[in-house]
Amino acid sequence: MSKKVIIIGGGIIGLCSAYYLQKEGHQVTIIDQSNMDGGASYVNAGYLSPSHIVPLSAPGVMKKGLKWMLNSASPLYIKPRLDSDFLKWTLAFNKSCNASHVKKAIPAIKDISLMSQDLYDDIKHDESFTFHYEKKGLLMLCQTEKMLEEEVETARLAKREGLDAEEISVKELEILEPNVNLNVKGATFYKCDSHTTPQEFMDEMKAYLKAVGVTFYLNEKVEDLEVVNRKIVSIKTNNQTFKADEFVLAAGSWSHILSKKLGLKLLLQAGKGYRINTNQNTGIQIPSILAEAKVAVTPMNGFTRFAGTMEIAGINHNINRVRVEAIANAATRYYPEIKLTSEEKDSAACGLRPVSPDGLPYIGKSSKCSNLTIAAGHAMMGWSMGTGTGKLVSEIISDKKTSLDMTMYLPDRKF
Repeated sequence: MSKKVIIIGGGIIGLCSAYYLQKEGHQVTIIDQSNMDGGASYVNAGYLSPSHIVPLSAPGVMKKGLKWMLNSASPLYIKPRLDSDFLKWTLAFNKSCNASHVKKAIPAIKDISLMSQDLYDDIKHDESFTFHYEKKGLLMLCQTEKMLEEEVETARLAKREGLDAEEISVKELEILEPNVNLNVKGATFYKCDSHTTPQEFMDEMKAYLKAVGVTFYLNEKVEDLEVVNRKIVSIKTNNQTFKADEFVLAAGSWSHILSKKLGLKLLLQAGKGYRINTNQNTGIQIPSILAEAKVAVTPMNGFTRFAGTMEIAGINHNINRVRVEAIANAATRYYPEIKLTSEEKDSAACGLRPVSPDGLPYIGKSSKCSNLTIAAGHAMMGWSMGTGTGKLVSEIISDKKTSLDMTMYLPDRKF
């Protein structure tokens, strides 16, 4: 049965939800508070990475986070503040940083990442899209023996999960990256990963959706929800009122603000990430993560992107120069011949990634509302999980059996 569906949020998750919903014959409208040309869906590293199977909330992360709290250049910077949402999230995050949670989370992360990768393939093929998309794998570059040991252990874990991962020597690295001078002790290599140029996919998907009749409302901020008997009757924006049968909340880091209006306390914090693009001929051919610095390096279509850091400091788009410099310095530490210019650093951009306390997304319906499907909280994996999430959202709204077991993604889960 065709339904009238409104999607709040036009990032990667919102667009992919719209794509699969219109395929099922639903009438789809996307409402976004921005111009839909910036933010996390545009400034990310473009990875489709099943290799990232360990959730952000892993043993020892909270301890590191506390240590790094005083250093605004650290890879994970949690800015301490007296805010009840932030304190509840921190408590839940701390509770999730344990080995048994990691063990349960790994299959849930892996399954949706692999499913999404296949769906990117299908979309590119089915719609004859031309967005840049390469399957060259991902390198984890390590400068210290300690980090190399940790990464080798993670690669073994990935291998046990059936992913194509291995340790490689500096010699083997030179064969893989012949045009780059690298300052590293060794690396692990995930052949299962691939990468894209995000802007190209977003632009192509928006054009496709408009062509098939999806309606877009830009610069419309949803300010209120009218709820009767656990059902959204209408939503009010700064300009008008909209009605629909079903609603999708895919507003990224802003999702928890709207969820409060339903009496649903969605624990989410905005995790700011930065990117610096360079048109220099870097010689880099394979995407890499600079393991100690937690910086992602992606050879995109016509340029190289250095992206990274996780800054939990509330919803704002202020560019923290210290963090931009940390990314640029990391680039030169690992690639001694690459020096990012002050112009490149000045044009750095940031995006806010919605971080749940346990490193897993919220996908599904809450008992608080019968006609709202939530799709948020993907942290650094929004791009990797975007297509899979969109497909699951469409299956839920179309009353179909979901492609994956949804237990680990339930919005009402307890921490």
